Amino acid sequence: MDWHGKTVGYAITGSHCTFAEVMPQIQRFVDGGANVVPIVSASVLGTDTRFGTSQNWLKQLKDITGNDIISTIVEAEPLGPSKLLDVLTIAPCTGNTTSKLANAMTDSPVLMAAKSQMRNGRPLVLAISTNDGLGLNAANIAKLLVAKYIYFVPFGQDNPEGKPNSLVARMDLIPEACYAALQGKQLQPMIIEKFHSV
Repeated sequence: MDWHGKTVGYAITGSHCTFAEVMPQIQRFVDGGANVVPIVSASVLGTDTRFGTSQNWLKQLKDITGNDIISTIVEAEPLGPSKLLDVLTIAPCTGNTTSKLANAMTDSPVLMAAKSQMRNGRPLVLAISTNDGLGLNAANIAKLLVAKYIYFVPFGQDNPEGKPNSLVARMDLIPEACYAALQGKQLQPMIIEKFHSV
């Protein structure tokens, strides 16, 4: 995929267990010629977990993209008027972010970036990672599935026996899903089999 001349917004929210999967996808955008603008939620900005420290993940993000990280609502707001982003992906997109997006709440830099992108009629691509995708969040996912300008990275149950409500996107398909979204298309198949990856 040729990403030369394209600016990709890459927003990360707090599904910390998937960070190691998404970093190589950011590198793929850069290697393809894209200018990648990194955006993080408060959870990513300040939470250390068994999957790594926030400082380490932020350093990787800045090193890969070569750009400063947007980490406040004030920094994210100009994305709307500037029409900077050709495509924005939220990957991983947690259940919390999914819920707020579906209910028009804008209380984080990631959600402000998403609001700006939809305001401009430009594609927003979600790579969901949530333990309640087939629970309470199923209604929110359904709302987003039919929303204009919103596309999904193909997803499925990652552990049907141990966590039957959990849904996780195929993170390795993020660039492909974004490329399709730029053409106004949903990458198919959207619902896939995905077992025991996290």
